[in-house]
Amino acid sequence: MSSTTSGTVERAFRAALYAESDAALDTGASLLAADPAADGELARRGQEFIAAAWRRGWQPADVVRTVRRELDDVHVRLASELIRAQRPYDGPRGPRWRAQLDELADEAAEATGRSTGAASRADRFTHATTVLELYRLLLHLPPLEPLDEPTHRPSPEAGGPASGGSESRMLTRIRALLAKAEATGFPEEAEALSAKAQELMARHSIDEALLAARTPSAAAPGACRIGVEAPYEQAKAVLLDAVATANHCRAVWNEPMGFSTVVGFETDLEAVEILYTSLLVQATTAMTRAEAAQRAGGRKRTKTFRQSFLAAYAHRIGTRLSVAAETQVTDDLLPVLASREVAVTAHTDRMFPRTTTTRLRGVNDAAGWTEGAEAADRAQVDRAQAGARPRLP
Repeated sequence: MSSTTSGTVERAFRAALYAESDAALDTGASLLAADPAADGELARRGQEFIAAAWRRGWQPADVVRTVRRELDDVHVRLASELIRAQRPYDGPRGPRWRAQLDELADEAAEATGRSTGAASRADRFTHATTVLELYRLLLHLPPLEPLDEPTHRPSPEAGGPASGGSESRMLTRIRALLAKAEATGFPEEAEALSAKAQELMARHSIDEALLAARTPSAAAPGACRIGVEAPYEQAKAVLLDAVATANHCRAVWNEPMGFSTVVGFETDLEAVEILYTSLLVQATTAMTRAEAAQRAGGRKRTKTFRQSFLAAYAHRIGTRLSVAAETQVTDDLLPVLASREVAVTAHTDRMFPRTTTTRLRGVNDAAGWTEGAEAADRAQVDRAQAGARPRLP
């Protein structure tokens, strides 16, 4: 790298990254566009910004989610490229981190498959502008609570929960139930399938808790972040909190950053991610159907109807999920689950020593509330029995 090349990048950064004006951005982009030799150094500095984000507690999915929310698709693609380029230089990471990187790689492959190859790369000035806009965002990312994650899943021999065959089969079955719930055109069937999936999740969680009780291990609660995107993010955060609570986890919503941090044991975190995503799809489908019926009756589409619908859905679905989970709990399991709850609460308090409560806003549409509650109530239909629970020794 020549000093001239480094100087070009530094001058562009001084001009563009520390000022918010379009004029400053144009100045920096002009400098970079005029010096093709600076491209390599510019990309290397981008990887440094990514590495700095990791040190501030960010993970790949967090960065992509924020870039997608604040900028455009072209910035998302560039951020993904930088994250993948940084991968060989990262230290050991846990399975959740690696899964995020694999998802980025899959998305990149799909994007390449869709490309015809005829489109030419944007002109140098436009490309430089995109780069500087992304780097300006990365530079100002605030610190986040670090998410400690084991670099491998503990094995039974090491005193940890079983991994591999049985866990994969159970999660595969749960995902299949939720996929059917999302695909069916019958709300009652969709919500009955969701309730059955919750029962299986509860059984899976209890099996893991029993194994941990029988085989002491160093396993401890962890955490993950789940995007809670606008619109109606308050109601979505309530839904996520309901799903987390039903699965022995705690959720803390970061409204400005557009995500909730869910704290719990790994098996329960997986359950929360799967079920929340599915229920959000189903809630949106039910809301669209209910809104269409309202419009057919002469009512105009309103934001308050949708906000009230989702708030009611979240409130009532929380009750239904809790009931489904409680059917799995017998008296001999209570000490095990209580111990895990104490551990999750303590971990949450360490991560978030100061939290506040938030009241839902805009929930004042009676029709929306009624429709949302009725959609959630249908989850009570024909729940299958879970079967016998193994007893503690």
